[in-house]
Amino acid sequence: MHLPKDFVSKYEKLLGADASAFLASFDSEVEKGFRLNPLKQNYQNTSYSSNEKVSYIPTGYYGVVKGNTLEHQTGYVYSQDLSAMYVAQVANVKHGEWVLDLCAAPGGKSTQLVENMYNEGLLVSNEINHKRATILAENMERTGAHNYIVLNEDPATLAHNFDAIFDKIIVDAPCSGEGMFRKDHQATSYWHQDYAVECAKRQKTILVEAMKMLKLGGELIYSTCTFAPEEDEQIIAWLLEEYPYLQVLPIKKYSGMDNGRPDWANGGASLINTVRLMPHHFRGEGHFIALLKDTRQENENVSKLSSVKKKKKRSKKRTVSLTKEQLILWQEFNQNMMKKFTILPEDLYLSGDYLYYYNRNWPDISQMKFMRPGLMLGIFKKKRFEPSYTLALALHPSETNNVLQLSMAQWQEYVLGNVIQLDEQIPNGWYLLVCEEKAFGFGKVVNKTVKNFFPKGLRFNAGNKI
Repeated sequence: MHLPKDFVSKYEKLLGADASAFLASFDSEVEKGFRLNPLKQNYQNTSYSSNEKVSYIPTGYYGVVKGNTLEHQTGYVYSQDLSAMYVAQVANVKHGEWVLDLCAAPGGKSTQLVENMYNEGLLVSNEINHKRATILAENMERTGAHNYIVLNEDPATLAHNFDAIFDKIIVDAPCSGEGMFRKDHQATSYWHQDYAVECAKRQKTILVEAMKMLKLGGELIYSTCTFAPEEDEQIIAWLLEEYPYLQVLPIKKYSGMDNGRPDWANGGASLINTVRLMPHHFRGEGHFIALLKDTRQENENVSKLSSVKKKKKRSKKRTVSLTKEQLILWQEFNQNMMKKFTILPEDLYLSGDYLYYYNRNWPDISQMKFMRPGLMLGIFKKKRFEPSYTLALALHPSETNNVLQLSMAQWQEYVLGNVIQLDEQIPNGWYLLVCEEKAFGFGKVVNKTVKNFFPKGLRFNAGNKI
């Protein structure tokens, strides 16, 4: 491929004898990878080959995923760059933690993070661009997770509302994208010799706001998909100067992963703990990852004061509540449909006519722009409750009373938006639709016809039918 002349010159100087192999790697084939989703029932039961495992990701494999398959539509598989997969793994989220993915679209890292949290704690996934935030929300829905919020805000607004509440913050920063050149040749057209410096200024602005939201003792995971030292080691060196209590923690390096380069910044020895993923050494695209820990300890008085502030904020958040009729409609559906999926009334949140699961202990988001304020349960329409596609993907068949097993041919009709005709009469009402043990949506049976509730914006085109 054609690389900008100044780009070639820059990395010839930085890499020396290693430059020729590095530059030649841009003409090699892009390696593809995917993850399986452990939140799903029998999650390893897919048609995709698991023969070639990714050593550094427990659920990662080499291979290509098609978007028009049952496994992809139901969230069993997620196609992701092999390098990007390692960011969420480095974050090593624990059950019960509050985690912020600050620049989350399209959602690869957020889906991986929330899958590793097993519905405990909270993941806030944010994207400043509305169009990209929509894609993020759709990808999060397919995970089947219950414990996430999707926001569409700028970092400063988030910091104003989230004062030092997150155990971990992931900043996969907007960058010059040099690591994506092989994957997206068009990205070279945006590059110029001062681009990395311009991006670094924006990255510093984002990180200043991120630090306001990090708990004492919390961890910051910073990553980019660029090779530029100005956006990588030099950003970490700047962070250490601005926040002396931050410590760069060592990251486990697997085959093909390189140490960070202290000599490309201020020479700080701890920069060697960062990770560089270089395409002439590693089976993936270019990436940089750093793990930093806030070494300060929270004293008891600060902890108590913080707790009081949080309680005050949370008490204001429920400005919209369900009517008595709406609560009855939800409870009737819940009682008739659910076996093991229980939501308390105090964890219900109404936004317009849409009903969400929104844990009463989560932070107040009422003053922010959100795409999904929790798990969407459904919508109230003219004295009836209609369950959501999101809820269907969050349920295991074993958790519901009414399950309708359909064939692959019937699934294909459903995702095209068509109704399904049944051969035998079954009781009318709502059913969780299942194909090959995978829940893929809700259908309402009326006299041997399954009415289709697959979202119109997600329906397949007939030409893409399997």
